[in-house]
Amino acid sequence: MPTRIILDCDPGIDDALAIAFAHGHPGIELTGITTVAGNVGLAKTTANALAVCEFIGAAGTPVTAGCAGPLLRPALDARQVHGDSGLGGAVLPPAAASPAPGHAIDYIIDTVRAARGEITLVAAGPLTNIALAVRREPRLADWVREFVIMGGSSGRGNVTPAAEYNIWADPEAAAAVFRAGWTVTMLGLDVTLRTGATGAVLRRMSELGPLGTSLLLPALEQYRSVSEPGGPPVHDVCAVAWVAEPDLFGLVPARVQVEVAGQFTAGMTVTDFDFPGEVGSGNALVAMRIDVDRFWDVTLGTYARVAGGMTV
Repeated sequence: MPTRIILDCDPGIDDALAIAFAHGHPGIELTGITTVAGNVGLAKTTANALAVCEFIGAAGTPVTAGCAGPLLRPALDARQVHGDSGLGGAVLPPAAASPAPGHAIDYIIDTVRAARGEITLVAAGPLTNIALAVRREPRLADWVREFVIMGGSSGRGNVTPAAEYNIWADPEAAAAVFRAGWTVTMLGLDVTLRTGATGAVLRRMSELGPLGTSLLLPALEQYRSVSEPGGPPVHDVCAVAWVAEPDLFGLVPARVQVEVAGQFTAGMTVTDFDFPGEVGSGNALVAMRIDVDRFWDVTLGTYARVAGGMTV
């Protein structure tokens, strides 16, 4: 049986690629998408989620808008990385559908409550929606099947020397989420930076028809101009890939705390792999290993399934 997920995201180039993966992999049922401000503002992240869903043939997936800014801090986007639209060089037709009614926080709580133990919550953007959902309904931490994020790092950051963007964008929310009483499966920069889309990967994407030529390649072209020399990494895809194929990654138990007060370190995920072993002292499973070749075989195979089902 496929794993049901809610994908909370801020599309965003790699978020768009994560949506396509979640729609295409047979091991995942994309129950719903919730959006948050992050890479670009909330209106754009929501419009992008809707447009990507319609483009890839997932128009029936509900998209519910959430929070337009962090809990306490001014909103700081990443347009310099993702472009003004949020999708880099990809220009998709505007969606015909509108967002689902209501707020992402209520959607997350109500959907998980109705299917306790069945839904994996995957967060691929700032954690504002999740923090407010678990604040309103603390039992959410017990009701989800798993809670997975793309965010953080046990080492250096990517937006500051200390912090990864999704955590840095709302560190107070992230701190609350890591204290919520669940085990956070953290797919952070330790593995995501190894997923650069090399020339060989991009060539395979070019064979995927409109999915490749209208979405994947033009989006990644923007990413490539500001990314690692080994090719643009597809950070957010790692979170949904773990749900579908967890053996692609090696996880290490840890205690993770989020720095909120540091002048130079706000948003740092302080990761302790040597925490005392008593029950309840750890709060995370941190990905430290990835089989990159298999990751790309799985990801490109999933995109081929998506491409084969598109009518564009």
